[in-house]
Amino acid sequence: MITVFSGGTGTPKLLQGIMEITDPENITVIVNTLENDYFSGIYVAADLDTVMYTLSGMINQTTWYGIEGDTFITHDTLNGIGCPEVLRIGDKDRGIKIQKTLLMNKYPLSKAVNIQKERLGIRSEILPMSNQNSEITIQTTLGDMDFHQFLVEEKGAPQVVGLHYESAEPAPGVLEAIENSEMVLIGPSNPITSIGPIISGNGVIKALKNAYVVAVSPIIGDQPVSGPAAKFMGAMGYEVSCLGVAKIYQDFLDKFIIDDIDAHYKDKIEKLITEVVVTQTKMNNLLDKVKLARIIFG
Repeated sequence: MITVFSGGTGTPKLLQGIMEITDPENITVIVNTLENDYFSGIYVAADLDTVMYTLSGMINQTTWYGIEGDTFITHDTLNGIGCPEVLRIGDKDRGIKIQKTLLMNKYPLSKAVNIQKERLGIRSEILPMSNQNSEITIQTTLGDMDFHQFLVEEKGAPQVVGLHYESAEPAPGVLEAIENSEMVLIGPSNPITSIGPIISGNGVIKALKNAYVVAVSPIIGDQPVSGPAAKFMGAMGYEVSCLGVAKIYQDFLDKFIIDDIDAHYKDKIEKLITEVVVTQTKMNNLLDKVKLARIIFG
């Protein structure tokens, strides 16, 4: 079994490649929940839904958010009657989010997600990192912001000087998945706000130290694969490079995969991590995703 740590963009792309070369029943995905919140009266778990839509083949591969071919009648109607939404939520996507919200009136998040993934015909396991609500504060030169205010309303523009979140108790099955895996894969997601919150859970680092852990760098050159990882790494005092990512993961990482453009970092990273593999990590198409997945398993 392979357990994958995932955020909402880079890692789901890689999951598409992994599903081409291994039985989906052998995959467990532990997903960041730090950014979950209520919008327009419904519970939005963006990273969880992106993973769920990816594994079900429904994902919008242009935005890596929402469902391919979705319509936005409800969203446009709300805007038209003076009730604008922070997030642009599609109609089918909204239906699934409404179901999750209703399920959570009776069940914890992990149970709600399990019900949904089974109804969508997903054979892999999907585990939220925690059933607890968690909040993140982005400290900027314009003042403190929550994640969606920073990323959506401000479009990630403000200068970040720090951030803070509380660790959350791992959801049932998270530690067991790590302990029972042949490999734990940390996907190319934001190391600060997507992977960091998973790792910070009680007992997770201890479990990782007893597992075989592989990571793919989410930084190519000095640019993140997606999102505001560069700003967050810089604010936390890390160099924005694959070397900076290696320093975040060095206490438990066995194998680190970096892009060809970063080959000059290999010697430095090998002082921190036993095995460093240099290859193309940018995933432009399905063939790239499959090639990268094969290198991970190689």
